[in-house]
Amino acid sequence: MTPLIAKLVWWTGVVGWYVIRYPHQRRARKTPTASRRELTRERVLLAISFAGLFIIPVIYVTTGEPRFADYPFRPVLAWLGTLVFALSLLLFYHTHRDLGRFWSVTLEIRQTHRLVTTGVYRYVRHPMYAAFFLWAIAQALLLPNWIASLAGLVGFGTLFGFRIGREERMMEGTFGDAYRAYAARTWRVLPGVF
Repeated sequence: MTPLIAKLVWWTGVVGWYVIRYPHQRRARKTPTASRRELTRERVLLAISFAGLFIIPVIYVTTGEPRFADYPFRPVLAWLGTLVFALSLLLFYHTHRDLGRFWSVTLEIRQTHRLVTTGVYRYVRHPMYAAFFLWAIAQALLLPNWIASLAGLVGFGTLFGFRIGREERMMEGTFGDAYRAYAARTWRVLPGVF
């Protein structure tokens, strides 16, 4: 593994995310929304996450800047990052497949929304967040630059921290006792830990 190959792995992962998400995004747009939560706030949080997981690393991958934040490349970390990114893509795919038309970028409830508790949702309530955290960890392992590598964890961590409580309250408000029972038997993001 070389730094160039690690950067190509990162690009491949980003393209993979787009390929997985695009058809689901098109399909989800056709499903009417019953309610939407704080769209401006959601857009700000999504922009912060996008900057950390895409904009900042793209600058680093394409220009090598900011060079002052570089640290020595370690091939073993890049190989581990490749594996983590592959797991991220696999989880991302299953999450979209299991959610179907109920998926949305922002906090929304669809008109025909039902509580999904099968597939990866059998184990965790927010597997898509787990997939994004895996992407951020992979980015940290693949890109030997303190700013580019940690930007994903900071960017997505900000979105997660400000959104997770609101999302769970929205789900509880929509599905009531069914969601409370589901939450009692599942983990939030990482089985056995959180």
